[in-house]
Amino acid sequence: MPDVTVVGAGPNGLAAAAVMARAGLAVEVFEAAPVIGGGTRTAELMQPGHFHDVCSAVHPMALASPFFRAFELSRRMELVTPELSFGSPLDGGRSALAYRSLDRTAAGLGRDGAAYRRLMGPIVRNIDDVMDFTQNQLFRLPRNPVAAGIFGLRTLEQGSGFWNARFREEAAPALLSGVAAHAVSRLPSLAASGAGLMLGALGHAEGWPIPLGGSAAIAAALATDIESHGGILHTNAPINRLTDLPAARATLLDVAPRGLVDMAGDSLPGRYRTALESFRYGNGSCKVDFILSGPVPWQAAELADAGTVHVGGTREELAHAENEVSAGRHPERPYVLVAQPSRFDPRRAPTGRHTLWTYCHVPAGSTKDMAEAITAQLERFAPGFRDLVVDTNVVTAAQLAKYNRNYIGGDFSAGTMDLRGLVQRPVVSRHPWRTPLRGVYLCSSSTPPGPGVTGMPGLHAATHALKDIFHLPVPSLGLGGA
Repeated sequence: MPDVTVVGAGPNGLAAAAVMARAGLAVEVFEAAPVIGGGTRTAELMQPGHFHDVCSAVHPMALASPFFRAFELSRRMELVTPELSFGSPLDGGRSALAYRSLDRTAAGLGRDGAAYRRLMGPIVRNIDDVMDFTQNQLFRLPRNPVAAGIFGLRTLEQGSGFWNARFREEAAPALLSGVAAHAVSRLPSLAASGAGLMLGALGHAEGWPIPLGGSAAIAAALATDIESHGGILHTNAPINRLTDLPAARATLLDVAPRGLVDMAGDSLPGRYRTALESFRYGNGSCKVDFILSGPVPWQAAELADAGTVHVGGTREELAHAENEVSAGRHPERPYVLVAQPSRFDPRRAPTGRHTLWTYCHVPAGSTKDMAEAITAQLERFAPGFRDLVVDTNVVTAAQLAKYNRNYIGGDFSAGTMDLRGLVQRPVVSRHPWRTPLRGVYLCSSSTPPGPGVTGMPGLHAATHALKDIFHLPVPSLGLGGA
């Protein structure tokens, strides 16, 4: 019989399993899908030889997450990190560009370059302390209070009506809004500004790496480590009730709060169950993958070197699009997040072809196909894009919810990203990974620090399980460890 069972083989479930297996415990992982990976899957969605990331594609946290640093992920797989981390096209062939070099970025932002450097510089210089502050549990003293305070004050500024106070032109605000809009939240808002400043600083400090061969390589690296330490992974193994699992001393669940309610039934205390049932999920996304007969013909040619492009125009246009979604409407000109992996990884497509990864935000549960709206936005900034489209695959928000039971309504953040959603994740607690059920822990993105391929919810849940149940320390996670 296993010591530990893990439900869900997404990056957080796999991270939890790796920690427990390295601690010398017998671990079994149960995944409902035919393949592991959750948000880190790669597949031939349309034509043979064309590989598309099914969910996440670019991974700022692969180099920066405390878990992945300890796990030495960059030594276990191949990553390519574009020098141009991300960019935002503007009308008239203009663009705003975020390079790994903060100085080079500022030099390209005209009159606002110095203001951008003053905003981002202290965060970039203290990125390790910022990551410690944002990726660990709430209600704890930060390791570096000064760095945390600087980050907090800048988050307040960029999350309020004063977000343009530093700037006089369009490029720098568009650059900041493009990355803040990852949060699927109103603009401006504290949650979006905090996420945007952290991700933007990582773009300058570490870069935004792309896994060679696809995001599935991250799941494969975790799975290899689990199995090398005696762990067992089961696929095509849905768990609908906790009683479906073999008896174990600890169970870690990479599931949304709704999934825990369904699995635990009446065994949950009433107050805790009510809190889980009241947990709020965010808006969704419509994902559109393309096969192209050539690279994207950006009017601003330098965007070809960007691993990620935030399409939508000015800060005002991006805010309007995201606020339309928050109001329950489909924007006519959506914010489109675009990744160009085949530009940096030739194995993603045959010679002469490219794969393009895009999505836009939509109201929760939307069944609307946004392919035409996304194509129109790309055509706006890359004239001739339509003529390159060979094939298209569309996954609506409603279909995303069917693909992964954690994506309620198509919400791949597994919970609303606003101030309340950051504190109540899924309950207000210093240790939200623990549940009232003895030995049962939540380790999904519905727990701190929230969404993103970080492995951190899994690490936090495993840390508590090791302490509470097994009275063991967290083991070494690196290649030279156990």
